[in-house]
Amino acid sequence: MQERIKLIEAAWQDRTLLQNTVVQEAVFQTVEDLDKGVLRVAEPNANQSDNATSEWTVHEWIKKAVILYFPLRKMETIECPPFEFHDKIPLKKNYAELGVRVVPHAIARHGAFINKDVVMMPSYVNIGAYVDSGTMVDTWATVGSCAQIGKHVHLSGGVGVGGVLEPVQAAPVIIEDGAFIGSRCILVEGVRVGKEAVLGANVTITGSSKIIDVTKQEPVTYRGYVPPRSVVIPGSYTKKFPAGKYNVPCALIIGQRSASTDLKTSLNEALRQNDVAV
Repeated sequence: MQERIKLIEAAWQDRTLLQNTVVQEAVFQTVEDLDKGVLRVAEPNANQSDNATSEWTVHEWIKKAVILYFPLRKMETIECPPFEFHDKIPLKKNYAELGVRVVPHAIARHGAFINKDVVMMPSYVNIGAYVDSGTMVDTWATVGSCAQIGKHVHLSGGVGVGGVLEPVQAAPVIIEDGAFIGSRCILVEGVRVGKEAVLGANVTITGSSKIIDVTKQEPVTYRGYVPPRSVVIPGSYTKKFPAGKYNVPCALIIGQRSASTDLKTSLNEALRQNDVAV
């Protein structure tokens, strides 16, 4: 693996090296390993815990390999009668063998890992993404390049999970196990959603968005991170500008999902008790 990393890092600095068949094979094998889940762009550290300081490791060299994959591929026509596509990256295949349910018109690109028992309604999963077992990717949800989706996550209709390839040092969006993401939520710029968190409909979070916990006497503000089991809805706060005071969007933590072993019951209670639209 170290030799492969060296080849890719060298080609990143000098693109003429892409003419070398050994370098090409290193790039192709990396994308193949992403497709099979042998590699992933980001993974939790062994000492991960349920707090904001818990880190994931982002493998920049893998993102570089994905970017280098594009110039090595030629445009080709992909026919799925009666539909036709024209692109550089082939579509993912062999869903029955993988144990994945794919409803027309769901699409995933080669280089995205889709684990067993995932359900893809008409949706889109981009190259480099990792979607773990038991997750529902609901209608018109999109999982961007290199995004990391955990086990038994529910991405509701129209959810937009942003992708990231460049800059290579940027972290991907990470949604951890058991989280519920309500309809039309948008998560971009390396946002991390903790385990079993519940986001109500239309929550938008960027890397700089304020996520304010209003459940205590004093507010607690997070940026780019939703703590585990938080129940979150859209909100706003007043900010002063030269032209006056205006409301700026934010996300509000209004409650906690119980740490019940019955996740479905826990989710239903969280939605009902906090009157969260999904």
